[in-house]
Amino acid sequence: QVQLVESGGGLVQPGGSLRLSCAASGSIFSINSMAWYRQAPGKQRELVATITRTGSANYADFVKGRFTISRDNAKNTVSLQMNSLKPEDTAVYYCKMVVVARTAIGNYREYDYWGQGTQVTVSS
Repeated sequence: QVQLVESGGGLVQPGGSLRLSCAASGSIFSINSMAWYRQAPGKQRELVATITRTGSANYADFVKGRFTISRDNAKNTVSLQMNSLKPEDTAVYYCKMVVVARTAIGNYREYDYWGQGTQVTVSS
């Protein structure tokens, strides 16, 4: 089994910054892509940013230039640096990892794992 634990959410004023982190632990062979999603009240979950194992990052248009995703492969962690936060960034943020693990029959396959979510509130 694999567990993802998030940290770093909270309340911040418009224009402020927060850094989210997500750490994976358990039976991990390797981790392919990592990503951050968010879900605001009454809205569908949406993709914020992704990063490949080699560090190639992509961002949703609504966070480009403000958010930065990074990862540490040795520590199995992914982070999201959020700057110039806006009230519309208020949401529960979730990390997702595509984990390669060994199956019961000895081969390897990918599994999707999600963090528990962390609340980010941007308000004055």
